[in-house]
Amino acid sequence: MFWFDRANPDACFVDIRSERHELTDKSSRGGSRSLVIDPDIQADFTALPFADGTFALVAFDPPHLVRNGRSGWLAKKYGKLGADWREDLRRGFTECFRVLRPDGVLVFKWNEHEVKVSEVLALTDARPLFGNRCGKTAKSHWLVFMKSDANGKASS
Repeated sequence: MFWFDRANPDACFVDIRSERHELTDKSSRGGSRSLVIDPDIQADFTALPFADGTFALVAFDPPHLVRNGRSGWLAKKYGKLGADWREDLRRGFTECFRVLRPDGVLVFKWNEHEVKVSEVLALTDARPLFGNRCGKTAKSHWLVFMKSDANGKASS
């Protein structure tokens, strides 16, 4: 949802889903709009099909819903975490850092609609360098991490 240029050759969009939905939208011509989830690579974020140290930059935008129904438009748009969501997110962070190069950057996006960002950050030992909350009352957070070097020291 946040790509400016998903066709950029440096971008690789990964999602476990590959699907198309027609969503009711009174503001759209015909009263509906298409939601297309068409990843470059269909894969689970807990088991990424890339070698260690492949990327200098990873954007991790996992589903943030745990209670929303699977057939609702929010779940269709953003996906939904399963019952073992804590372990899935823990494994997702591990995978993101695994595929990052030393000194690589991880941009993490999270919406607190159902789970506080503090609960999610408790699932990884990594600490963000900086970030922001979108808007005064928004619940979306953008956090930036940097992978430590081989000695475990944070890069500067």
